[in-house]
Amino acid sequence: MKTKRFLTLLIVLALIFAMSLPVYAAETTYKNVIIMIGDGMGENHLHLAEQYGHTLFMNTQYDLRGQSRTRSLSQDITDSAAGGTALSSGVRIINQTVGVYGCDPLGLVMRPVSITEAAFEHGMRTGIVTTDKNTGATPASFSVHTLYRKQYEKISNLQLETPFDLIWGEEDGYVTRENAAEHGFQLVTTKEEMEALQPGSRSFGQFSGEFWRATVPKGCEAPSLAEMSVKAIELLNEGNENGFFLMIEGAHIDKSSHRSQNGKADFDNKRESVVDAVVGFDNAIRAVVDFARKDGHTVVLVTADHETGSLMKDKDGVYRFHTDEHTCNNVPVFVFGADNLFKRGEAVKNSSIPGRLTALLGWSKKEFPRCQAGPLTKKLQTVLPFAA
Repeated sequence: MKTKRFLTLLIVLALIFAMSLPVYAAETTYKNVIIMIGDGMGENHLHLAEQYGHTLFMNTQYDLRGQSRTRSLSQDITDSAAGGTALSSGVRIINQTVGVYGCDPLGLVMRPVSITEAAFEHGMRTGIVTTDKNTGATPASFSVHTLYRKQYEKISNLQLETPFDLIWGEEDGYVTRENAAEHGFQLVTTKEEMEALQPGSRSFGQFSGEFWRATVPKGCEAPSLAEMSVKAIELLNEGNENGFFLMIEGAHIDKSSHRSQNGKADFDNKRESVVDAVVGFDNAIRAVVDFARKDGHTVVLVTADHETGSLMKDKDGVYRFHTDEHTCNNVPVFVFGADNLFKRGEAVKNSSIPGRLTALLGWSKKEFPRCQAGPLTKKLQTVLPFAA
């Protein structure tokens, strides 16, 4: 009798414990995925901002926290093109290349499918938002395939040919109202023009000024990253039953960490601009997560493509940069809206991240990550139908 009572008590306690656990995977139907990339953002970039008196939303309000092990196929230290491709396509590639395999860097035979492309194929709306030029390595890795990250005009032309709903960034000098319209995009260059966009439109943003800062300077007509993020979500989400994918990049954490003066690294004077970039990015995260938590069907993942600057605290307690370049240090990963992408505190491969996110959408491993035919293969399939 005592044994039965004891077993009954154990079962009751187990049920109570199970009911108290988070149930994101079991009860949440995910429709939307948002990846936010703080380019160059390492763990100590966050600590530096906190040392300046900022309580970061991303570092205090997450549902799950871990790290990403960054590297490329060719080197222990990745650049933004390979780092971005790992996060967009689930594959590690050679530095300086964008969205192409190391064994086929021209992308002639096959190419990895990006999460943006796969989302479009699934009928989802798609968007790319950055404070960098739209031809920068990170937005390029989520939108195009090319041998070299600095083929800016080619990248811009390829982006105009994409079927995506919006691509917003800093003015690149190649997109005009005319060629944007030819490809079905509406060009927007100011906050006012952006705010006037209606759901169902396709838009190309070409903004100018220091809109990456936590507070956009007076006289700058561009929207802040937080304002861009909120508007992009509105356009992609309203009246949309199929869900959306959105990549948002805060590019100036990296740019400020690289900053030099007169050819010499200005390690001390650049700390304030780094903090400004981190806070501006954090403001965008706060706005995005506010939507996600109200929506209940959105997962938000925040990470970096690599760390820049080898930012470390010295003996005097001051954070200082020890290089002007990228490092192979692990970078933080924060998840909002799910707690089962990895174990708490786990360091995961950068290339595993997008596949973990698409699994929440119910996609199989055959659907993503995967490859697609390159132009040479497509041509052969046209000439030789049996090759298809």
